[in-house]
Amino acid sequence: MSSQQNPAPDTATADVIAEPRPRRLTYAAALAALEGAALVAGGLWVLVLGLTGDPDDRQQAVTLGITLVVLALLPLLAARGLLLRRGWSRGPAVITQLMALPVAYSLLQADSMAIPAGIALAVVAVAALVLLVNGETTRALGIKGPGRAE
Repeated sequence: MSSQQNPAPDTATADVIAEPRPRRLTYAAALAALEGAALVAGGLWVLVLGLTGDPDDRQQAVTLGITLVVLALLPLLAARGLLLRRGWSRGPAVITQLMALPVAYSLLQADSMAIPAGIALAVVAVAALVLLVNGETTRALGIKGPGRAE
C-alpha cells in the first residue's frame, strides 16, 4: 500500500494521544481495576468454598462464583480502556459504578461485618464517578459533549 492510499490521521485524536494522561484518568482506571479484582477474588472464594466446603446448595454457590468472575470482566476491560485512553471505556466504567451503589446500599443495611465493605464500596464508587465525569477526563478520552461536534 503506498503512502498516497493511507488516510490522513485524525488530528483531534492525535492531539488527545499526544498529551500526557491525566492523573484523574489513571485514578479512575485504578479504581475500576480494583473493583474488577475484588469481583474476581470474591468469585473465586465463593467458587472454592462451593466446591470444597459444605454449602447449602453446591450448584448455587458454583453458579454465583462463576457469575462474579464473569462480571469482573466489565470493570477490568473498562480499566484497560481508560488506561489506553479509549473513549468507549467511560461508559462501562460509569455503568459499573452505578451498579455498585445499590450493592453498597444493601451491604450497609446488613447487621454484620458487611457494613465496612458497604462503606468502602460506596466511597470507591462515588470517587470513581466523580473522576469519570470530570472535564479533564472527558477531554483526555476525546469525548465531545452534545452540540460540540466540530
